[in-house]
Amino acid sequence: MTNPNYGPTERLTVGQAVIRFIAAQHTVADGVKRRFIPAAMGIFGHGNVAGLGQALDQYNDILPFVQGRNEQGLTHAAIGFAKATNRTQTFAVTASIGPGALNMVTAAGLATVNHLPVLLLPGDSYTTRRQGPVLQQLEHPLGPDISVNDAFRPIAKFFDRITRPEQLLYSLPNAFRVLANPAETGAVVLALPQDVQSHAFDFPKEFFEERVWKIRRAIPDREDIGQVAKMIKVAKKPLIIAGGGINYSSATAELEAFANATGIPVAETFGGKGAIQNPGDWHLMGLGLEGSPETNKLVAEADLIISIGTRLTDFATGSQSMFQNPDVKFASINIKEHDAIKQGAVAILGDAKLSLVALTEAVAGYKVPSDWATKISTGVKIWAKQLADAINPDVVFDKKTLPDSPVTNAVITQGQLIGLMNETAKSGDVIIAAAGGAPGDIQKAWDATKGKFAHLEFGFSCMGYEIPAGIGVRLATPDQAKRVLVFIGDGTFVMAPTELVTAAQEGINMTVVVSENHGYQVIRRLQMWRVGNHFGNEFRYRQDGPSVSEAGSLKGTAPRLEGDYLNIDLIKMSEGIGAKAIYATTPTEIRKALSDARTIKGPVVIVVPTIQHANLPASNVWWDVAPAEVSTQPWVAAIRKDYEDGLSTQRWHA
Repeated sequence: MTNPNYGPTERLTVGQAVIRFIAAQHTVADGVKRRFIPAAMGIFGHGNVAGLGQALDQYNDILPFVQGRNEQGLTHAAIGFAKATNRTQTFAVTASIGPGALNMVTAAGLATVNHLPVLLLPGDSYTTRRQGPVLQQLEHPLGPDISVNDAFRPIAKFFDRITRPEQLLYSLPNAFRVLANPAETGAVVLALPQDVQSHAFDFPKEFFEERVWKIRRAIPDREDIGQVAKMIKVAKKPLIIAGGGINYSSATAELEAFANATGIPVAETFGGKGAIQNPGDWHLMGLGLEGSPETNKLVAEADLIISIGTRLTDFATGSQSMFQNPDVKFASINIKEHDAIKQGAVAILGDAKLSLVALTEAVAGYKVPSDWATKISTGVKIWAKQLADAINPDVVFDKKTLPDSPVTNAVITQGQLIGLMNETAKSGDVIIAAAGGAPGDIQKAWDATKGKFAHLEFGFSCMGYEIPAGIGVRLATPDQAKRVLVFIGDGTFVMAPTELVTAAQEGINMTVVVSENHGYQVIRRLQMWRVGNHFGNEFRYRQDGPSVSEAGSLKGTAPRLEGDYLNIDLIKMSEGIGAKAIYATTPTEIRKALSDARTIKGPVVIVVPTIQHANLPASNVWWDVAPAEVSTQPWVAAIRKDYEDGLSTQRWHA
C-alpha cells in the first residue's frame, strides 16, 4: 500500500511497529557498530500480553525475549548491561499496567541518576474508557487521563503516552535520540495503553529501515583547555578526582598518561573505581566517606581539585567538608554543564578522552613540586600497609575487640573476605556491588587494576540491583573465562534473590558471594555514630512475643528485636531457586569455593559468615547526617554536639 503522505506503507499494530523499530536501531561509537537493543525483557500481564506480547512472539527472531521474575530486577539487569557496554547498548523492558509498571519506577530512578540508558515499555489503561475502570487502573479524581505511569514523569529523561499509532513516528526517534546521547541519557519511558497496543496503522516502510545512532564525543573548547592549563601550571598541590566518566569515555590510558607526565595524584569515586589500570606512585585509590584516610588528608591539603566525569556527591566531598585548603580552586572536565560547574569550577565541557589529550599537551613540562610528590607517595605506602593488614585472611581476627558482637561461627571479617576475593581474582574479572557495606568496602579494598574491574552502583545505592546487574554484565561479557562476581550482604540477598531463577533459566554463569553478618550492619554502624544506640537493624527475633496487642494498642513495654539472630538458611534458599550453593567458613574453604565456582555452569551462591561489627580502617571523613536536636536519651546530646562541631568544617565553594 502507498500513502501519499508517507510513500510505501506496511500495516502493523502499535506493538508490532514498536518491536520492528527497536530491532532496526544500532549505535556506532569509535567506529564500532552494535545493535542498540539486542533483546527485550519482561513479564506479561493483561496490560501487555495481547499487544506487545503478540508482537514479541511474532518477531522473536529479530528481538529475543528474556522472561523474568520481577520487573524491577529485569530493569536492573538492563541497566547493568548498559553500564557494562559503556552506554552503547541496553535492553527494552516491558511490564503490564499497575503494579508491574510501578515495579520499574525504582530502577528508572537508578538509571536516570547514573546517566545510564534503559527503554521501558509499561502497559497503560484503556484510552477509549468505554470499559469503565479496568483491572489495576488508578482512578484519579483530578483527571481520568492520569495513570500510575505518570509516576515516571519526574524521573524519566523522556516520557510519552502513546494514544494514537501515528504518534510513534515522533516519539520513537526522540526516545532513541535521548538514549544515545551520553549527556542526556537515562530512563526513557513509552507508556502503551493496552487497547492502543493492538490498533493498526499504515506505517511508512522507511520508518523500519536500519538506523544508526552516533554516540558522539564532545570536543572541548581550546580556550577552556587553556584556562585550566594555567591553573595547573601555578598549582603547588593539585589533585584529580576521577569519576565514572573516565570509564564511559574509555579514557583510562589518557588519564594514566596525564598523571605520569605531571605527577598529579588521582583519587577515584565509586563510579571511577577502576579508572586507573596501570598505577604509579600517584594512584591514591578511593576518596571520601569510604576512601583511604591517607587520600583524604591529601584532598584536604590540595590547592587545586580537578574533577573529571563525576557528579561530586556527598560521599566524594564529605558533605562539602573535605576541601580545607583556604586557597583551594576547582576545575572540571564533564559532558554535562550541570555537573561541570559544581564547586564554581572552571569547566571544560567535553569528552574526557579528548579533553585529557588536549590538556596534556597544554601543560607539557609541568611537574608537581617535589614535596607534594613525596607526600603523595608516602601516603600511598602508608595506606597500602594498613589495607594489607586489614584484609589479610590468614591473620586471626581478635573478637575480643568487639564486646557487643554476639558469638557466631564466623571466623573472618568482611574485609578479609574481600582479601580472599582479591587473591583469587584474575584479569578480566569484574565485581558488582551497590548497597550496604559491600560497595564501601570494595571501594576501599578491591584491587581494580591490571585488568580487574569494579561495577559499583552508588549513585542510587539500590539494594536489589546487584544480582540482576550480574545477569546484565554476564550477557555483555560473553568471555566465560572472565568471572562476573556479585558481592552482597545477607540483607540484600533476602530482599531480592529472585532473579537467580532467571540466571538459572538462561544458563548465566556468575558467582554471588554473600557476606552473612546478620543484618543491615553498615546502617547499624551509622546508627551507633549518629544515634548512639542500635535499633531495628540486625536480623533478630523479637523478645517475648509480639509488640502490639490484638486490639492494636501498645503493651506497657514493647519487646524489642534483640533476641537471638534469625535462623535463615541462605543455602536452602539458593538451591530452592535454581543456584548451586556452597557454604564456606575458613579461608581454605573460601579459596576452594571461589576456585570451584569458575567451572560450575549457571549461577553459584557462596555464603560466607563474617564477623559482625568489624570494619575496615575508617576514612576519617565527616558526613552530614543530623542527630536529634533534642532527646530524652542522655547520650544523644553529646552526639549532637559532635555533629554541630563538624558543621564548622563545611564550606561553600562558588
